[in-house]
Amino acid sequence: MIGDAFVFDSVAHLVNLEKSNERNSAARMLSGQFYDFHKKMTPDGEHIWSPEQFFREWQPQDLEAMVFDQSPTDLVVAHPLPMDDLYVDGLSNWQRCAAMAARSPERTIFWGTVNPLEGRRAVELVEHQIKDHNARAFKFYNIRYDYGEHFFWRMDDSKVAFPVYEKMLELGVNLCGVHKGVPLGPQHLEHTTLWDMDGAAEKFPEMNFVIFHVGLPWLDEACWQATRFPNLYVSIAATINFLVRAPRHFAEIIGKLLFWIGEDKIIYGSEAPFFHPNWALKAFWDFEIPQDLIDGYGYPQLTLEAKRKILGGNLLRLHGMEQPAASKNH
Repeated sequence: MIGDAFVFDSVAHLVNLEKSNERNSAARMLSGQFYDFHKKMTPDGEHIWSPEQFFREWQPQDLEAMVFDQSPTDLVVAHPLPMDDLYVDGLSNWQRCAAMAARSPERTIFWGTVNPLEGRRAVELVEHQIKDHNARAFKFYNIRYDYGEHFFWRMDDSKVAFPVYEKMLELGVNLCGVHKGVPLGPQHLEHTTLWDMDGAAEKFPEMNFVIFHVGLPWLDEACWQATRFPNLYVSIAATINFLVRAPRHFAEIIGKLLFWIGEDKIIYGSEAPFFHPNWALKAFWDFEIPQDLIDGYGYPQLTLEAKRKILGGNLLRLHGMEQPAASKNH
């Protein structure tokens, strides 16, 4: 916990960034992009991983040390990043994430993933991950890159995406996240837009959808969508890391989200190990929106109650979970 807030991290990736895991030049491009993000967004005075420390196969104990021992995090999502078109093992494959959750189920939640373009196999894999590996939610990536070509699917595609949602709901899972904005490696920016989220949210009102990275650079679009559909949420994963390096920029982002969407629909995420959670959490807990932005744009202040919800309360609610009694007495 930080202060009196329970911290539930919506995304930590168990990545394998070994050079031997790269399939192609696109993977080298993406790995370099991750390292560039790490160097640019880590504030002065905080540790920046050397290339030798960063480009390796991260182990569960590495993430656990970073998230639990070195930062005030109570619960984390072991979060897949299925880039098997670029990396031999998929970069952060779901099997390793499931194993990480199984080794410490009291503090790690497993989110599954599938590629809906695989049709029946994707639906069967949803069932396998829920029944055999206790997947509590799913994360989707709309773009695949293989053989030098881009393969794109939409969240509102009735033939590709809807069968996956239907199987999830049939098995009692009503939460999914989607990577939006922030193109990875050679992916084209046009395929990271949010135009498909309205249709998904409208057709599946019983499914809760989380737009990760608040859709940057499509922040306004995310606000216009999430303010209309009660089942659309946003995650500030990666976005929170502007907080120390560019606090004014972060103030404008969080202020706009609070104004349009409200404090009940914003979710924290660290993106460990790309960014260390400790400095961002401490900065967020102490952060206030500058008064001139409140006066000039009508933004509400980022109150302690809003921080409690964003850091953990909202994701606990979406998972149908109660805050553990031990942490309440912290």
